Amino acid sequence: MRVKPIALVTAANKGIGLQIARDLATHGLTVLVGSRKLEHAETAAKSVGADARALQLDVTNQASIAAAAKRIHNEFGRLDVLVNNAGISDAGKQGISHAASLDEQRAVFETNVFGVVAVTQAMLRLLGEAPAARIASVAPSSPQRALFGPVYSPSKTALDATTLAFAIEFDDTACPGFTSTNFNKFEGTRTAERAA
Repeated sequence: MRVKPIALVTAANKGIGLQIARDLATHGLTVLVGSRKLEHAETAAKSVGADARALQLDVTNQASIAAAAKRIHNEFGRLDVLVNNAGISDAGKQGISHAASLDEQRAVFETNVFGVVAVTQAMLRLLGEAPAARIASVAPSSPQRALFGPVYSPSKTALDATTLAFAIEFDDTACPGFTSTNFNKFEGTRTAERAA
């Protein structure tokens, strides 16, 4: 009997993450739908289907990350695919501010860069148990002038460098391009279905 591969998608409760979760489930994977709020993960998992499981995961909270890794270990013993999709464009302010405070920049980097590092490091042992583990980090394919600013763009540039460092070991990245989601007020030129 073939054992289904296990995938974790961070921030899979909406947008590109939700579409990625749906696509992975369609391709026969058991998908862990990560979200900061468990109720959001549960709703999304139901929409993904029977092969989805809700997982509370806040990429900026080490205790949440450790609890997620422990649950994956206890229930599955391995992780085949990690999709680092969680990201924010600002720290709660509307639009992109060209007078971004240092605190705002720190909040964005905490999610977009350090969150990826923390989740990836926490899952490395589980990925090591899989026969052909893959890590994908979602970042734009190229800087978009409409989104380029002092907060989001530098964080995604740092994410690209971080992903490259991990890719040397696991050799897998993802690039959705400028995708129309609530993240960019639906101004993107690609659909979530195409980006996923």
